[in-house]
Amino acid sequence: MSEIQRYPDPAIKILDRRFAGIALPFAAVERIAGGCRFCEGPVWFGDGRFLLWSDIPNDRLMKWEEETGAVSLFRRPSHYANGNTRDREGRLITCEHSSQSVTRTEHDGRITTLADSFEGKRLTGPNDVVVKSDGSIWFSDNGAGTRGHYLGHKAEQELPYRVYRCDPATGRLAVVVDDMGRPNGLAFSPDESRLYVVDTPMTGAKTTRVYDLDEEGSGLRNGRLFFDASPGFADGIRCDGEGNLWAGFSGGEGEDGVAVFAPDGTLLGRILLPERCANLCFGGQKRNRLFMAASQSIYSLYVEAQGAPGG
Repeated sequence: MSEIQRYPDPAIKILDRRFAGIALPFAAVERIAGGCRFCEGPVWFGDGRFLLWSDIPNDRLMKWEEETGAVSLFRRPSHYANGNTRDREGRLITCEHSSQSVTRTEHDGRITTLADSFEGKRLTGPNDVVVKSDGSIWFSDNGAGTRGHYLGHKAEQELPYRVYRCDPATGRLAVVVDDMGRPNGLAFSPDESRLYVVDTPMTGAKTTRVYDLDEEGSGLRNGRLFFDASPGFADGIRCDGEGNLWAGFSGGEGEDGVAVFAPDGTLLGRILLPERCANLCFGGQKRNRLFMAASQSIYSLYVEAQGAPGG
């Protein structure tokens, strides 16, 4: 017999009254998959009612089916895949550590390389990715897969750590963020007027910044601090339809899990997990089910919020 969870779930912490309207009193955190080494990059496929995610050290992409709860192997090798999302045609976009590239899985299963170099030099290891409504692909490149063999392989760093935009028409890359120690998770606000980017340098404060998009929607300006929760920090992030920022969070007992911030930067609440959470996404039939990729497990929670498109 499975363990019974008491309602309301004590893992859900309301820190601001605005979160009381988002946290459901009759929904609990569920562990839906385990047996991984480092879960990352969850992405929802509503047309198939399944979730994919990366298990980086095991060099594989995994699949969970909502209808049956079945967990299976989706792809191996995955080239030590990390972040995943879908483009506006429903194709899988993946950041691959070992190939140091961003790829697209076509509808027929073929894999197309979208980016692996900039100005003749190899990318350092793309980490996370989002797709804007104009089809442009924005991704962080921070060397996570080329510093050692556990998450990829060792390789010489040829470029600074940056965020790039890949033009949907030409495939050309442009640098959009170059003022961070190590850019990580990223997410657009629902109206795409802002881009949030996590900075996780190897030393120093790990912060989340926000940038305004320029008039053309292809560049950024006015970068500024959104929140600093040091010594805790965010990793992967996504926005809901109201503009709240949901962050996979690491901070030790009492903070590991998910932290939710209002558009004004106020910490609204937490969803505590027994493991640090690297990344998350929204899914389910109504896009109101939060999927959380923690260290060795995948968790889910129904909430009264719906994920914004593009994540």
